[in-house]
Amino acid sequence: MGGWAPLGYDIRDRKLIVNKAEAGSVRTIFQQFSRIGSMTKLVPVLAKEGITAKSGKPIDKGYLYRVINNRVYIGEAVHKGKSYPGEHEAIIDRKLWDRVHEILTESPRKRALRTRAQTPALLKGLLFGPDGAAMTPTHTRRKGKLYRYYVSTRVLKQAPDACSLRRVPAGEIEAAVIHQLRALLRAPEIIVQTWRTARRTIEALTEADVRDALERFDPLWDELFPAEQARIVHLLVTRIDVNPTGADIHLRIDGLASLVRDLHAGPGVQEAA
Repeated sequence: MGGWAPLGYDIRDRKLIVNKAEAGSVRTIFQQFSRIGSMTKLVPVLAKEGITAKSGKPIDKGYLYRVINNRVYIGEAVHKGKSYPGEHEAIIDRKLWDRVHEILTESPRKRALRTRAQTPALLKGLLFGPDGAAMTPTHTRRKGKLYRYYVSTRVLKQAPDACSLRRVPAGEIEAAVIHQLRALLRAPEIIVQTWRTARRTIEALTEADVRDALERFDPLWDELFPAEQARIVHLLVTRIDVNPTGADIHLRIDGLASLVRDLHAGPGVQEAA
């Protein structure tokens, strides 16, 4: 056996020997992921706890995937794609391994849809109707199916005809807003404004750095849990005015600069899951 030892093990006499300190880190990674269910949220948790890669560098998403999918931790060895019982001691028990991989088999998008009803509405506090009245999230169930809406507070307080736009389907308006928001993050004028704000606190930041950071963020969006999506929307948006023909989004440029600072900080923030 050659090569580098994975986190949690050392190589001695060509055999894997458990490194007790690192083994504790491996168990924490598996246990925390089984609890959190999100690579995005796990990365900062591990950084806060001081858990690093074997090299001492911060752990990012790619490293987490390699750890969580490494069958060496359940006492197996893999050769040419096939798994065999190994001669080394396992660090993770099969029950925890199976629980973690059950979570991994479900796509981030499905997890987001499954948990959406249990988390804050994506646009809560940001959405306003054509009459200027706030629109509040509500929902109903019919035949076991959940239907979510944003309803005008004027309609709720006065009468059904108190507003020309009484309610909007939550899924449709949220999807439309996110589509617009992702397009705006690629707009040259938004990139320039964000760069001018962010460079006040980030030394030597270039316009290209901002463009790259925002481009990296776009594909990560679908992997975020609903609560994290809601947090970012509220960071980036001050207000959304909706009418029968569309919606106007008012961006928070200092919020965009804050997002760029996070993305620019290092791999632990850049990598999401």
